[in-house]
Amino acid sequence: MKKDIHPDYHRIKVQLVDGTTYDTHSTWGSEGETLQLDIDPSVHPAWTGGKTQLLDAGGQVARFNKRFGGLSLTKK
Repeated sequence: MKKDIHPDYHRIKVQLVDGTTYDTHSTWGSEGETLQLDIDPSVHPAWTGGKTQLLDAGGQVARFNKRFGGLSLTKK
């Protein structure tokens, strides 16, 4: 492997929105810096699954069935 082409891997602190911190290793910043997150993984819907509901917007399913409802996969 080539020397001096890899970024420095060092210990940093990560601070969540609620103020809790933890230590980890990263290539971000420099040794001992604190990375403050704007989005907290403990409450953000991307990590928690969210509570979204799937709705039939504008009769999409009804429109599909109207167009393709007569099709069948069986041979005649």
